[in-house]
Amino acid sequence: MQKLTLAEAVKLKSVLAKRIHELEEEMDRVAFADLEKGSKLPEMPRSLAMVEKEMDEVRKDMRLLDKLVYKANIENDITFNNESLPIVEAIELATQYRAKARKFKEYGTAAREEFLYTVSENVSMVKMALFDPEQYRLKGLEAERQANRLSNLINNKNYLIELEFDSEKYF
Repeated sequence: MQKLTLAEAVKLKSVLAKRIHELEEEMDRVAFADLEKGSKLPEMPRSLAMVEKEMDEVRKDMRLLDKLVYKANIENDITFNNESLPIVEAIELATQYRAKARKFKEYGTAAREEFLYTVSENVSMVKMALFDPEQYRLKGLEAERQANRLSNLINNKNYLIELEFDSEKYF
């Protein structure tokens, strides 16, 4: 059987999802015909049953590909910060680093003190940061750097792992 890399499999999943969407649209086109009552039915290039059969085949391939990708993501590890992580965990960790970076960068743009409103002639309300915005800006940059490092390791590993899948009809 032919092989493809895990990286190619991830791309192929997108191709298959798009193909399923196209086949659903084709089903809508071939399922109905607008015509004058009593007229002869138009000839369609493909029948609804033919399109349905192709969709079933693509969906079966999608399930197999999902199974192979999930299995590879569990069985293969990445070393990050002197720790071995299954790819599935590394993907989640990269996602968490990106979320952390986004939040920390948001705090990094905050003002130390911000005027809110005046209560009376002598009293003003202010919003005070209870943290150092510059420290959070730096922490955000570091979290983003870690996410990028980890994503690069995942991508590199994805090109080394091969899956048993015949992708000839799609690539």
